[in-house]
Amino acid sequence: MTSTTTTPPPRYRPHHHYPTTPSYYSPTSSTPSLLKGCCCCLFLLISLLFLLLLAVFLIILLALKPKKPHFDLQQVAVQNLAILPSPSTAADATTVSLSIRLIFTAANPNKVGIKYGHSRFTLMYRGVPLGSGTLDGFYQPAHSVTTVTSNVSVDKVSFMQSDGLDLVKDASLYDKVEFRVLGDCTAKVRVFQVNSPGVQVSVDCVIVISPRSQALTYKQCGFDGLNV
Repeated sequence: MTSTTTTPPPRYRPHHHYPTTPSYYSPTSSTPSLLKGCCCCLFLLISLLFLLLLAVFLIILLALKPKKPHFDLQQVAVQNLAILPSPSTAADATTVSLSIRLIFTAANPNKVGIKYGHSRFTLMYRGVPLGSGTLDGFYQPAHSVTTVTSNVSVDKVSFMQSDGLDLVKDASLYDKVEFRVLGDCTAKVRVFQVNSPGVQVSVDCVIVISPRSQALTYKQCGFDGLNV
């Protein structure tokens, strides 16, 4: 009797279908990354443009070689000066009333215009502030000299006994009262309607006024510590 061997049929193996796209992937997950990348590119582009404009502006300034403008107190017009001694029993020894007009000149030696900002000047006597005057901002063309005016009014400012006695002595015995004018103004070079960083221009003037003649008898000004 012959025995036959039967080969078992092949075992069925199920096919697993793997997704072509990972399960963790989502079309919306890349949106924040894209936005972040676009913002970074835009920021870099704006920074590069700003640096380029700044470099061009600096090159133009170096080519023009801007110089510091000259700002000086040219003239003082005395309109009124009254010194009234108070009674010796009063706490205040002296009162002073003063009205003067300060005439400044601004000289621009540059090839471009200069923009001056709002300025304030203080009138002082022996370190005591009496009053102040202001100048509105103005634009000055290249290679020009501009005259501007500021009025200072002192309305019956009282001095204590020591300063008051000095003021009366200066006015009655010597016929000269020395005041000091202090102030600062900011000047900016303007190129293509763009202002450069501000440059501080200081004014420090000593003026002497005669109470009898109501006129200026002496003036000496300093420009940033230098005589002009």
